[in-house]
Formats: sequence, structure tokens, C-alpha cells
Amino acid sequence: MHRPLRLAVNGATGRMGRVLLDLLRDDGRFEVVAAVTAPGMPQLGERAYHDRATPCLRADWPSETLDVVIDFSGPAGLASALEHCLAHGIALVSGTTGIDAALGGRLSEAAAHIPVMHASNFSLGVAVLTRLLREAAAALPDWDLEIVEAHHGRKLDAPSGTAISLGEAAAAARGTHLERVGVTGGREGARRPGSIGFAVVRGGDIVGEHSALLIGQGERVELGHRATDRAIFARGAIEASHWLCSQPPGAYGLDALLAQRLA
Repeated sequence: MHRPLRLAVNGATGRMGRVLLDLLRDDGRFEVVAAVTAPGMPQLGERAYHDRATPCLRADWPSETLDVVIDFSGPAGLASALEHCLAHGIALVSGTTGIDAALGGRLSEAAAHIPVMHASNFSLGVAVLTRLLREAAAALPDWDLEIVEAHHGRKLDAPSGTAISLGEAAAAARGTHLERVGVTGGREGARRPGSIGFAVVRGGDIVGEHSALLIGQGERVELGHRATDRAIFARGAIEASHWLCSQPPGAYGLDALLAQRLA
């Protein structure tokens, strides 16, 4: 019988960190060795996590051996996790966004030494949607393509990072770049042939909805994903962590996990 994988959650006091700890509590595949707080975040005492059967929160990295770190912190927290994982040969799964080019470069360099998965969205459903859109966009290269996304009214960025990633996947499947064919707003109405348009909806408590519309003459194909629970992103990160621990050093995406399941 295999032993549980030894795991640390980085950014444990954040929204995603708390969801991860709740889900991992009942997941026998893992042993949560440490719950690490992101730099500058408030630290909670042991009582706050007593009922969740998780270690006391800490600001430093544990001396115990780890198999994988799940990071949902911030750029500074990710940099700290990356340094620790590189020093000890630990797999790293990160959903931290807003990183600069320098940190992105360090992640790419680290993949030569450890398994790394960095993604803006860990929904397995969105990964399937991306895969389907890539195939559809390549099969229907002359059809118009519009991506519509909806989120809660407090979301600041528009279009969403997931919508942009979908557009990038479709553009690459058509042998071009989103920077060249993307239309993300403004006063432009008429679409140029081959363009990829974006529409944004904001309101209420929408967790996240993404639709891709491929529109031809007299017909259209609609692909979509609707999130109703933010825990899906934590579940995806946990599945990615379990899978990544068995992989050699390299940079991976959720599509690689799906490809192995389909093989």
C-alpha cells in the first residue's frame, strides 16, 4: 500500500487555501504536513484549524520532507514556494496570478529541475472546454468566433483570464496569435474575417460562466462551461497535485493530465 503524499498548502489563510484545507481533510491520498501563510497575511492560531485536523499555521517552510506544494498565495508567496521546492526537489502546483515576467521566467527555468504546473484556472471542466474549442477552431477556421464570459459584479479584470486563455488556445489552433486577431471591447462593432471577439457580463454572485460561439452561415456551434461552486478550482488543483508527483521534471498544464486519462 502506498503511503499518502506529503503536502503543504501555501497561502493557507486565503479563500482558496481554506477551501483546499477543508477538502484535503478527508482525502486519504494526502497528508497535510504544513499550512503556510503568505507573506503579510494575518496568522491564525491553532484553534482556528483544530476542527479541520490540519497543522498549525506557520510563516516558514517545514523541515519535514514534502512531495508537493499547492500554492494559492501571491507573487511573493509563490517566489518563496518556488525557492523551497527547487532546493528540496518538490513538485509545485500554483494558481497564483498577477506574476511578472521575471517570476514567470523563473518558473520556466525551474521546470528543468522539478515538475511544475502553473495555471490561471484549475477547473477540469474548463480544461475540457479548452481542448474542445481548440479542435473546433481548427476544424472550422473560417467561422466567426465569439467568447462570452460572465462573473460576479466585483470582478475587476475584463475579459477574464480564462476567457483570454480560451482565445489564445483558439488562435493558436488556427495558426495565429490572439494579439493579432482579438477584439476585446471598445467601439469596434463589425468583425474582421478571422477575428476572435469577446463579450463581458458582470453582476450578482455569478461564480464564472464561459461560452465559445463558432458561427457559420446558417449554423453555429456553442461550447460552454458554468461554475456554480468555487471549490471546483481547489478540487482541480488537488487532482493535479496527485498526478504531478508521478511526473518527471517539466512544465505541465491540465491538458497533459487529461491527455493521459484519454490515452
